[in-house]
Amino acid sequence: MEKVVLKANVRTTTAKSSNNSLRREGRVPGIFYSKHSQPISVDVAEKSIKPLVFTSEAHLISLQLNENEEHECVIKDVQFDPVTDRVIHFDLLGLTVGEKFQLEVPIQFHGSPVGVKEGGVLQTLIHKLDIECLPKDIPQHLDLNIQDLKLGDAIHVADLNLENITILNPAETVIVAVTHPKAEKEPVAEGAEGAGPAEPEVIGKDKEEE
Repeated sequence: MEKVVLKANVRTTTAKSSNNSLRREGRVPGIFYSKHSQPISVDVAEKSIKPLVFTSEAHLISLQLNENEEHECVIKDVQFDPVTDRVIHFDLLGLTVGEKFQLEVPIQFHGSPVGVKEGGVLQTLIHKLDIECLPKDIPQHLDLNIQDLKLGDAIHVADLNLENITILNPAETVIVAVTHPKAEKEPVAEGAEGAGPAEPEVIGKDKEEE
């Protein structure tokens, strides 16, 4: 996996007022931690962290704190503003050569299922998997071929066999499936027995509910 350089400043204060000031300046506060060192409070440019968060791939990050200090790490957690969805805080997990660690990796689906061509509906239940591996084995994403899925078929976690990678999700977890389409209800004829009075249509109601 290709490394991405992320330049950061070391923060000397973690007060709420200081964090808010950083955000107004276009920077995002975060923390770097690992098993073998004390946590380090940092801040980075918002434009630098966004491509590493809003993506369909995992990234191996080279965190640069100064000219002589670099740390290999991955994004472990991200907090978003509930209104604007801006990144407001992040956690970086430091990696150690030869030690396994856990992370979340996106799934990329390939192919058009046979079952969909037969009239089925493709249902994607999860888009990421929790895995454990060595730093050298970090995948940017996990490829899953769904072309051979027939109507009624599904792929479970137990069906996957990844070299040098352990999947932590329960084995029975359904990742993707091709299901039968739901049967449409027969419309009730006007004036038919048991049919109630027609309700007036509310303009824009469906759009609001969606």
